[in-house]
This record gives sequence, C-alpha cells and structure tokens, in this order.
Amino acid sequence: MTDFSSLYEKYAADVFRFALYLAGNRSDAEDITSETFVRVWTSPEPIRTETVKGYLFTIARNLFLRGRRNASRHAELDEKLADSRPSAQEQVEQRAELGVVLAAVEKLPAVDRAALLMRTWDELPYEEIARVLDISVNAAKVKVHRARASLMSVRMA
Repeated sequence: MTDFSSLYEKYAADVFRFALYLAGNRSDAEDITSETFVRVWTSPEPIRTETVKGYLFTIARNLFLRGRRNASRHAELDEKLADSRPSAQEQVEQRAELGVVLAAVEKLPAVDRAALLMRTWDELPYEEIARVLDISVNAAKVKVHRARASLMSVRMA
C-alpha cells in the first residue's frame, strides 16, 4: 500500500480511535492522528503492508507517550463517549456504567491499556501487539487478560 491517500482512508479512523482512548480527549487524539500520518508521509522507509496497522499504532502510541512525558497535567476521559440509545433511562444507566469502566481503563498502566485496546477494538493478533509494545507474546496475553479481569471486577462491583 504505497498510495498515501488510500493508506489514510483505510487506517485514519482506527488510528484516531486508538489515539482517543489513549489520550482521553478529542483534540489530543486529532493531533496524534495527524502527526502519525505526517510521520508516515515524510518517512524515507517503505511501509510493509502486512504490518502497516501495527506500525501506525506504534507511531501513535509513541507520540502519546512523548506528549504525556512533556505535559504534567492529567487528562480525563470525556463522558460524551457514551453510547446513544433511544431510551433516556438506558442512556443514564449506560453513562453511569461507562464512567466507571472508563475510569478503570484510565487507571490501567499505559502498556496494559494499549494492549487491551489493540486486542479488543482493533482485533490485532497477540504477536502484533507484542511487537508494537516491544514485549513477548506471552506478556501481551497476560496484559490483555489482566486488564480484562480488572475491568470485569469493576463492572461486577
């Protein structure tokens, strides 16, 4: 996939969603997504199509971590992320549950949160997650399992 516009059209939404869950707010996610594609655009190295999604996630994650190191403030997740349903009662219940779960996701270590998001939202294989996070495949599996277990314990409480 050498055509940049095709690459952008295919992966921009995935990169944005990943950045949104990492950063916790739309503005930072938009900046991370833009910067990710700028770096791809200006990279002298060719992109291997079999690893392009992981490569983009690696860039986005590194940009997020660099920004986090540079900023001393802590961004909270936006409550507007709640799923819109027809019933007002369902929306209230979902928002309450979502707030608890998002708070729990935000409390996860950054590596665990990234592993969980890559596995659940983007369905990346554990091998790709391990490569992106520079950990072993077994460690990636453990991080996803522990993150899920942590979130389930919060939901059940």
